[in-house]
Amino acid sequence: MFKRGLLMLFAGVCIAAVLGATAEAAVQSYKIGVVTPNLSASEDEFRGGDKMAKKYPGVVKHITLPENFSTEQETAITQIVSLADDKDMKAIVICAGYSGILPAIQKVKEKRPEVIFITAPIWDDPDMMAKYVDLALDTDWLKRGETIPTKAQKMGAKTFIHYSFPTHMAKELLAKRRDMMKATCEKLGMVFVDVSTPDPQTGGGPSIMLQFLQEDIPRQIAKYGKDTAIFGTNCPMQDVIIAKALELGFIMPEQCCPTPTQGYPAAMGLEIKPEDAGNFDKINAMIKAKAAEKHCTGRLSTWPVPVGVFFPEFSVEVARGMIEGQMKKTDLDQLHALARKVAGVDVTFNKMKPGMDNFLLIIMDSIIY
Repeated sequence: MFKRGLLMLFAGVCIAAVLGATAEAAVQSYKIGVVTPNLSASEDEFRGGDKMAKKYPGVVKHITLPENFSTEQETAITQIVSLADDKDMKAIVICAGYSGILPAIQKVKEKRPEVIFITAPIWDDPDMMAKYVDLALDTDWLKRGETIPTKAQKMGAKTFIHYSFPTHMAKELLAKRRDMMKATCEKLGMVFVDVSTPDPQTGGGPSIMLQFLQEDIPRQIAKYGKDTAIFGTNCPMQDVIIAKALELGFIMPEQCCPTPTQGYPAAMGLEIKPEDAGNFDKINAMIKAKAAEKHCTGRLSTWPVPVGVFFPEFSVEVARGMIEGQMKKTDLDQLHALARKVAGVDVTFNKMKPGMDNFLLIIMDSIIY
């Protein structure tokens, strides 16, 4: 009797195990396509996609777009559409930062309307995207006109200097952000200083602009003091701004593209090993140590994870939740909780415009070194 009971118990355990394995297989019998530029075109997005492919082997299929998207757009569209030829492909995530991708989404939706699309970001017409894309994500570039000066003041800034040049200020978004920075500074009682550098896109190139920064930043700090925050709108500016912050002790609240890997490694002479390229806990610890060594603790800041890495990771997790019936694409509480889990900090979601529930812009909480 005892043996019979043991046999029945064993059989029950085996059946439960088989049923559990079958249920798990059923849940996992889907694929998610992740589309990014290649490593040389955009390292962050590529690494984010590659990380997800390694985390979910057999589920996530990572493909890269042609090196020169603008001249090989038809090839790129064919690549994306071909992902949907696999009947197990239930979702496609596109993290590319290009315009001209929407036609691929439209073609897939025509033949397989059930395929989930998440873009993070693509830069086609937002109103058209909202009709075809299940969830569209981008950085809230304009909102940063408010968040950056506000953070700078919390870091001790009394003056805020905005460096840019004519061709950048001709861009509506950048001009609006500058105006918002100025208005925010006035509201907070900070002095706002707008400085125009030589234009790197007309004539002399970046070298003349960078030489101007090398000479002008010390003049500005001598005039306004160390409790000055400096923001530059151009990526090459960041190496000089951060290097000068280490030398002069002023505040660098955030780069034009907020990430630990813009400006900091070059300005600090950090040696990041290939195996540590995506280890942002380690990279942030290195930056924090160097800031302390240069007596700049509390004077330097950025977002702790690049959005280029965050978006592919977050989007894949959202897609998994939607496929498995655990998430709704526009449930802000669910998105917020998942984003915090992925980024390690709070991420704020704002609608791009009223009524557009599936097009959301993000601001990520910062790390202050």
